[in-house]
Amino acid sequence: MSQPRLVAVESIASVPKAAWNALVGDDYPFLRHEFLLALEASGAVGSETGWLPRHQTLWCGERLVGALPYYLKGHSYGEYVFDWGWADAWERAGGDYYPKGLSAIPFTPVPGPRLLLADELDPVAARRAIARTWELDERLSSWHLLFAEDDEVAAWREARPELVARHGVQFQWRDQGFGDFEGYLAAMTSRRRKEVRRERRRVGEQGIVLRRLMGGEIGVDDMTHFFGCYRITYLERGRQGYLDEAFFQRLLAEMPDSLVLIQALVEGRPVAAALCLQGARSLYGRYWGSEVMADCLHFETCYYQGIEHCLEHGLTLFDPGTQGEHKVARGFAPRRLTSLHHIADPRLRDAVARFCREESAGVGAYATGALRGLPFRSS
Repeated sequence: MSQPRLVAVESIASVPKAAWNALVGDDYPFLRHEFLLALEASGAVGSETGWLPRHQTLWCGERLVGALPYYLKGHSYGEYVFDWGWADAWERAGGDYYPKGLSAIPFTPVPGPRLLLADELDPVAARRAIARTWELDERLSSWHLLFAEDDEVAAWREARPELVARHGVQFQWRDQGFGDFEGYLAAMTSRRRKEVRRERRRVGEQGIVLRRLMGGEIGVDDMTHFFGCYRITYLERGRQGYLDEAFFQRLLAEMPDSLVLIQALVEGRPVAAALCLQGARSLYGRYWGSEVMADCLHFETCYYQGIEHCLEHGLTLFDPGTQGEHKVARGFAPRRLTSLHHIADPRLRDAVARFCREESAGVGAYATGALRGLPFRSS
């Protein structure tokens, strides 16, 4: 085939939705055209917030054959791979760390695909072509690929061996043939099984009932209530959330089949909620908040309800979000994640590479230790 044409687009709206989504597949909702457009349309992404879309697209004639989410960033907020120390060190040395290039899903630290390619494209050649965009832009100190899948990390490093790898850890649940929630509990040690049952029982003893709503079952009012709970989570920390109600209502309007809303109710009135997104095989827990303080409610709403949903609907992966060693005791195993970093200046690149090597040893030890805390008898 002829050499594909590389085009940077300033809005996902300028790319046909069907063509973009055909590259995404069916299991990763965060790269769907509707999700990225909701970020733009709600104002979460744009010049006002320091996230300038410059999505890299590859075209053969009029056909879209490749795409990479790409943003010019004037800060490091909303990324969850923290490079503030790198920026501070470089600026104290007289350099300009910002703007930088970023390939990630804004405000969404969920591992998944990043570069989308049609089957006929040479993956190494496509990556090298895209890399030329940040090499030729002298404004950029760096380019960062966050939370990519392992195969993609390997492919990028083959195409660009100088990329610096940085490792981290998140926690994920995978179905091991449990069958149902009782089967999941049966795989645990007796002590942990009793503790999970006690936590779930404690929620009911406080008069709280849980329900899960999917797709068309979720109403506009349900989303409005959820957003109020989401805001509480941030206000408790003295902050505002990155996302507004318009973003969530747009998700409900444009991609309802990707949404699962878990509500906690007291006397029939919702008092807490968690919003998940789902693909063909995976569930992603993202957003949560509560109007009430209740023992074990977070565990039930954000973990156990998600596991039950997966087991009932044949989903094999549940990613409940970032942070939290407390997830390990509830059956979420550590997964080592990788981000890649191109640093233009060799002095900063050498310092960052040294830091990442030293950090990686600690990350590996942390993940190994977390594995020992899994509650299953076979572990």
